[in-house]
Amino acid sequence: MLVNGGCQCGKIRFSAKINNFDAYLCHCRMCQRATGNVSIAFKNLPIQNVDWLSEPNWFKSSPIAHRAFCRDCGTPLGFRFIDGDNIDITVGSLDDPSKFIPTSNFGIESKLNAWENTAHLPGTRADEWEPTVKRWIQAVGEVPK
Repeated sequence: MLVNGGCQCGKIRFSAKINNFDAYLCHCRMCQRATGNVSIAFKNLPIQNVDWLSEPNWFKSSPIAHRAFCRDCGTPLGFRFIDGDNIDITVGSLDDPSKFIPTSNFGIESKLNAWENTAHLPGTRADEWEPTVKRWIQAVGEVPK
């Protein structure tokens, strides 16, 4: 099956051929720093299964790996070992990430256990939070979907 994705500003787009919706969370310090987050969700697949419709920017994040991103908006798009045949595409950059399911954790030596299960915390919808809705209406006339 084919999935599509890209960066926040729309400059970088890709399509990827996948066999399933299995994904994983990486908790390593390199990923935490590269994304500014506690972990990152990835879908691993052969590099030949990814078709970049517009080429991403790459930075060498360590002596053994580099990361795809958009230079304009900063969206992290992927991770690849320099000598690897596979690429990890960020689940959050996919047009429909809702179908993907985490099946494993990696880099658990850096896992922040306090963030593991947040289901018990109260939640607020962004499209119902008046200050955010008001800003979107004033800026572009509608709340993005």
